[in-house]
Amino acid sequence: MIDILEQINAIHRQVSQTGEEVRVVLQRTYQAEVDEVWNALTDPERMRRWFMPISGELKVGGSFQLEGNAGGEILECEPPERFKVTFGGPASIVEIKLTAGLGETTNLQMDHSVPAEFGGAGGAMYVGPGWDGGLMGLALYVEGQLAEDVDPTEMANSPEVIEFSKYSIRAWLKVLRESGLISDEEVQAAAEASVAQFTPGTSVADIDNLEDPAK
Repeated sequence: MIDILEQINAIHRQVSQTGEEVRVVLQRTYQAEVDEVWNALTDPERMRRWFMPISGELKVGGSFQLEGNAGGEILECEPPERFKVTFGGPASIVEIKLTAGLGETTNLQMDHSVPAEFGGAGGAMYVGPGWDGGLMGLALYVEGQLAEDVDPTEMANSPEVIEFSKYSIRAWLKVLRESGLISDEEVQAAAEASVAQFTPGTSVADIDNLEDPAK
């Protein structure tokens, strides 16, 4: 069983806009060494265990395709510390950095930047909850909480993960409201799109009225 509150609180979220670029940042600490986290992030056989199948030429200059999802090009790679890729289009850039933490832990920072014309800061509501789910899946995997027979695609559609997504949307909604980067009307529109994408049948009012799950 997923401890939803623990998983939500494990991620630090931020959205910012500088000039014509919007930047969504997620940070999380993993109970595993850097080499282990890097390997789980970049080995296709391991990625399919917690994220989704990936194909392509996985090296700088090569391209990749996530099954049923986005693809892109690999721009930079410095094992086991950093890689940068395009994601879903040449102007959408994802960079992941790993640093050693206290003890046998790893600090991960994910930056996803897009041109402001792609929806402005409200874009955080389109990508943030999805990345939250991915970072949770990585944690469950490297910390030994995923059974061998778990299909991450099926898991993503499970009632438990959909419930997690509700709290993820709530967390991103709070970040976006506090950022002051867009109007209340734009926040509402972005939240409605996020709810439709990640938790169909739920309303933004439902998200606002969530109570913290019992431990």
